[in-house]
Amino acid sequence: MKKHIILGIDVGGTGIKGGLVNVKTGAMETERFRFATPSPATPAAVAATVQQLVDQLDYHGPVGVGFPAIVRRGVAGSAANIDDSWVGTDITKVLGEQTGLNFFALNDADAAGIATMEFGTGRPFRKEGVVLMVTIGTGLGGALFVDGELMPNLEIGQIYLKNQKVVAEKFISNRIRKDTNMSWSEFGRKFNKYLKHVDAVLNPDLIILGGGAAKYFDEYKKHLKTNATVKPALLENAAGTVGAAVYAYRRNQKTGK
Repeated sequence: MKKHIILGIDVGGTGIKGGLVNVKTGAMETERFRFATPSPATPAAVAATVQQLVDQLDYHGPVGVGFPAIVRRGVAGSAANIDDSWVGTDITKVLGEQTGLNFFALNDADAAGIATMEFGTGRPFRKEGVVLMVTIGTGLGGALFVDGELMPNLEIGQIYLKNQKVVAEKFISNRIRKDTNMSWSEFGRKFNKYLKHVDAVLNPDLIILGGGAAKYFDEYKKHLKTNATVKPALLENAAGTVGAAVYAYRRNQKTGK
C-alpha cells in the first residue's frame, strides 16, 4: 500500500468510524466504516471493535486514532463519553497490542481541527491567525490553532457557563438536541450562549463548527452572535478520520516507526 494512504479512526461515544485516507489530498480512499461503540466502552472492548475495523480494511500500516479524551503522549488523561477505566491507559499500547499495528493517538477534536486547517475551512489561516474549532456531537470538543500550531487538549466542553450547574456539553450538544427533540432555533439560541462565552475568552479570528450538527449550520446560524467569524467545517463528519490519518502520517515520518 502507498505510504501516503493511512488508516484514520475516530472513536466517539456512539460510533467508532474509520477508513483509508490520502493524507496528501485529504480524500477518503475507501468508504468510512462505522461500528457501534461498545457499552461499556472499556479498553478491551474498544480494542476488539478497532480490530474489526482493521480487519474490514485488511490494513497493515500506521494508524491514527482520534480519541474522546485528553491525550498526553498516547495516554488518556480523561474519559469523555467512554468508560472511566481509560484514564491513565496508554491508548497506543492497548490498540497496538490488539492489532499488531503502530498507533498514534490524539484528542478527537484536535484530529478534526488538523483536517480542517489542512484541507478545509481553516486553510486560509494555516500560517497566521487564531482559529477555534468546535465539534458538536455527543459532547463538545475544541481545537485551538495559533498561527497554524495546535494547542492540544482544549477541553472546552468541560467549562461552566454563568448560572449553569452542569458543564457546557451537558447544557448543549447534538446529543442534547436529539434527546430533548429540540428545534434548530432553540438549539441555536442555547448554543449561542456557549459560543459567545468561548469567543469572549479566547478571542479567535475564526470559529469553525464541526461534528454532527455542522451540516445543519444554515438551520441555526442566524442565532449565532459573536465577534469572530463563524463558519461550518467543509469536511463534516469525515474530519476526525482524516485528521487522525494526517497526524499518524506526520508522527510516523518524525519517529520512523
